[in-house]
Amino acid sequence: MAGIYFHIPFCKRACHYCDFHFSTSLKYKTEMLQAMQREIAMRARYLNGQPVESIYFGGGTPSLLDADDIRQLIDGVAAHFPVRFDAEITLEANPDDLSNDKLHALKDSPVNRFSIGIQSFFEEDLRWMNRAHTADDAQAAIRRVQDVGYTNVTADLIYGYPLLTTGKWEYNIGKLLEFGVPHISAYSMTVEPQTALAAFIRKGRQPAMDEKQSAAQFEYLMDALHIAGYIHYEISNFAKPGNYARHNSNYWKGVPYLGVGPSAHSFDGQSRQWNVSNNMKYIRAIQAGQLPFEREELSEQDKFNEYVMTALRTIWGLHLDRVEQMFNNQYRDALYSGLQPFIANAEVVLAGEVATLTKKGKLLADYIAAELFVESS
Repeated sequence: MAGIYFHIPFCKRACHYCDFHFSTSLKYKTEMLQAMQREIAMRARYLNGQPVESIYFGGGTPSLLDADDIRQLIDGVAAHFPVRFDAEITLEANPDDLSNDKLHALKDSPVNRFSIGIQSFFEEDLRWMNRAHTADDAQAAIRRVQDVGYTNVTADLIYGYPLLTTGKWEYNIGKLLEFGVPHISAYSMTVEPQTALAAFIRKGRQPAMDEKQSAAQFEYLMDALHIAGYIHYEISNFAKPGNYARHNSNYWKGVPYLGVGPSAHSFDGQSRQWNVSNNMKYIRAIQAGQLPFEREELSEQDKFNEYVMTALRTIWGLHLDRVEQMFNNQYRDALYSGLQPFIANAEVVLAGEVATLTKKGKLLADYIAAELFVESS
């Protein structure tokens, strides 16, 4: 199986914490969509005929596109790739874009899953983030999506930022549980170097993030969603049984995918490549019949380290027998040895050939993975 990702590089405004590639101007939207259609055709052989089981519209803000724009891109995929009849087709959306008219138009498209960027149900928090939607929009959007008949819905929350008190965090989680959203993604606020938030902190206009606050809120999240019947199947993702995100799960399992659009990444199992992060350079290159990407061939060491990083984040864990099959005994032995101190500290559990993080270990996921990496000799 394989997946296709569309990076839609348009937003109404720049969130203070975001470092993804986007433009706040829709001036060249038509040219961009035409270029994406052409890129799909130019890269029709990238997935080697593997059936596509997921299509994901990310960005940026894909919900800025019209329903017809989205339908045409999906049709473009179907014209060049074998798409499964039951493919998961996800649209990331900001709450303020999900009007009744928009949702009814999308209902007639192949889109069957929404990822709604709620982030918070508090007005002052949304203003602090420079989000385009309001607290009222956040609740109204979920209701509208459900009223139109969509059941496969996920919502995003952010934690670990100065304005988010314990009481607010409990309310945000409780509100999503009240709505019965079957999938929840939650991310700790990170400060990326080139963002407005980073500049505010450097100038003393905002305090730095508090790691202890973030850890405490993550622990509360894990406990609350466990009690509510959600499975913590990846560090940032929780789902009711049968509601795992197919597209994102495939990322963590190392399934090949094609990324379309400026800054989009692709992976074929042997190499990674990424398109230029500039709208006009992307459009002009495609118009000239060129694919504007850079490529990195993955060494055996790269593949091992990526497997460790992605697999350890999931409920499926690290499989020592798979490491032996994919690489050799030397990698398996190094991994087994490296796991021992984390097992002793009750941060990792080894059941047979499978190593998974404990609740304690999930607070240290990136550190543990980095300690298990193989370094160049």
